[in-house]
This record gives sequence, C-alpha cells and structure tokens, in this order.
Amino acid sequence: MKLKCLVIDDEPLAQEVLVQYIGDCPALELLKVCSDAIEAGEFLRSTPADLIFLDINMPRLSGIRFVKTLTNPPLVIFTTAYPEFAAEGFESNAVDYLLKPVSFERFIRAVNKAAEWAEFRMKKEVVTLPPPAMNRDYILLRADKRIHKINFDDLLFFESTGDYIKVHSLDKKLVIHETFRNLITQLPENRFVRVHKSFIVSLSRIRLIDGNQVDVAGQMIPIGPVYKDGLLEKLNTKI
Repeated sequence: MKLKCLVIDDEPLAQEVLVQYIGDCPALELLKVCSDAIEAGEFLRSTPADLIFLDINMPRLSGIRFVKTLTNPPLVIFTTAYPEFAAEGFESNAVDYLLKPVSFERFIRAVNKAAEWAEFRMKKEVVTLPPPAMNRDYILLRADKRIHKINFDDLLFFESTGDYIKVHSLDKKLVIHETFRNLITQLPENRFVRVHKSFIVSLSRIRLIDGNQVDVAGQMIPIGPVYKDGLLEKLNTKI
C-alpha cells in the first residue's frame, strides 16, 4: 500500500530534498507540494492524504498549530531546523520528527514508522464496539497479535508513551498502538477520566488527590492543569 503524501514547507531547498526522497521511496506517492499551511488546508479539504511532511516554523500559521486545526489529521512527520521544537512536535502525536538537513537514511526510518502506524490504523488496535456494546462491563484490546478481554473493574489507568499506550490493569500490562482520542470513546464516561495529556485513570481506583497528583492504586500520576476541573467534577458526581 502506498501512502499518499503532502509536503508543506516554505523553503524551496527543503521542498526539493523531500520531493527527491519521496520519488526514491516506493512506499510513497506525492500528491502536492505546498508553501504554507493555508494552501495545504485548502488542498486537504478536497483531497485526502495519508501522510504529511510538515515544517514547524512557517509564516502565518505554524505546523503545530496547523495540525490542531484539522478535524481528522493525516499522519504527520514534522521537519524543522530547530531542535527545541521537538518536544512540542511529539506532543501533537506526530509519527516522527526530522531535523534539517535530513539524511535519506533518517527519512526512510521515519517513513517506515509511518507505514507501520498506517497499518495499525487499518487493523484497528482497539476493537470498535457498536454503541449498545457500551452496556458491557469489559473492553477488547488487541496486543501481541491477540485480542484481550479486560473487565472495566480490573483497569487501573492508561499511559500514553509516544506512538503507543500502556494499559495497566490488576493482573496484566499491555502495550497497544492507539490514540487517546479513539481509546476514550470506548470507555464509560462515568468510570474513567483523563487527568493529563498522557494519562486516563479509573475513577474507582483513585485513592486520594495530593496537589497536582492523583494516587491510583498506589501509583502517583500527574494532573494536568486543563484536566483538573474535569476530574474534580467527576469525583463530585460520585460523592
């Protein structure tokens, strides 16, 4: 399967390098080269892409802010000459981060990661249940080429680690390839809450809140400022 890709960069030299690399990579099909995020946004409204190579530091709209404007963003590989943007880039659930000048070897490694991620998306790491299934007391998760049935009562918390999510339960730990955005739709709202950009916890397993941390079954987990009010609200509805 070829990944249909888009290059978004305001530097002509960087565009030329990426176009050449894409042409030398059988796994990719170039759709278009855009000089800024506005042009790319217009193109994506009419033409879907699987992958975008996106410069972070661009005029008018940065690459990171551009991704946040997309409802269903393609896979993203950020490119930039500024290493200080790496952490913020990965927080946007990017597949990879390429530092300019990009070598072909490093480019291929990033493409391989994107291809793997695309394959996992197709296979649906978290088995999607129809709405009536939310009355069930368990979730189905795919890991290690197996489907695991885990009762909601046994789940402790979920931890995002880059491209993957660690599932912590009473008797096992799994690693799945999924986004929090998709995972949380499979969890009952009255039983789980997101407390941090990297953590979803079981409300029934919360022991105490200590400042900006929450104790979940003996594990201290940070509470993000934007999630604290939601956590407190859900706890109050249970009291």
